[in-house]
Amino acid sequence: MFLKEACSEQSCDKYAVGQSIQDEACNTPLKYRRLKMEVDVSMYKRQLRTLIIVLMMMIVCAPVGVCEVSAKSLQKLTHLQIIKEVRHELVTLPYYGVFDWLEFEVRPDNTVVLRGQVVRPTTKPDAEARVREIKGVKQVVNEIEVLPLSPEDDRLRLALYRSIYDWDSPLFHYATQSVPPIHIIVNHGRAILKGVVATKADSDLAYIRARGVPGLFDVKNEIQIESERPR
Repeated sequence: MFLKEACSEQSCDKYAVGQSIQDEACNTPLKYRRLKMEVDVSMYKRQLRTLIIVLMMMIVCAPVGVCEVSAKSLQKLTHLQIIKEVRHELVTLPYYGVFDWLEFEVRPDNTVVLRGQVVRPTTKPDAEARVREIKGVKQVVNEIEVLPLSPEDDRLRLALYRSIYDWDSPLFHYATQSVPPIHIIVNHGRAILKGVVATKADSDLAYIRARGVPGLFDVKNEIQIESERPR
């Protein structure tokens, strides 16, 4: 009587877990359940393997495009950073002044080309050495020209400076900067005005005052206007 009650469908469902008597009295239902559980576990494993494969494909494939974009963005950022640091290193050279002019070009492969004119021979290698130390610079091509020693050119430089930046000149406020923005390049009696000023009127005035200096063979005005410079 007890076994029959234990073998009833209701009692088997209730005591199937943890009851050893059910394993003997309800043998058939337990086999069916074990088989069903094995099938369920097998399907779960297959689904889990499929999910893992899909996730692995997403992890491997997704970063390809992201890495390409990141690499391009990083390259652009590095290029802009090099431009900023080269400019900083050149303008902070100890003997870079109003009678010198330096400019540079950063090529796509991060090669830096230095150009310009300087009065001190040491300024040329100093500029190259500083730029070489900048992180990311691949190579430095130094095309800076060292101006020849000339007492007459030195006289003309001082005369031009006084004419443009003298205390009674409308351009005197530019002279208060650490490096005045109008650079005076003199070579064999010929002068070139370079730099950046606020207005075209200032540029024209500098040119007019330079033309009034006696002893010059020629004066060229290459001063740029701040508002017209490319950004």
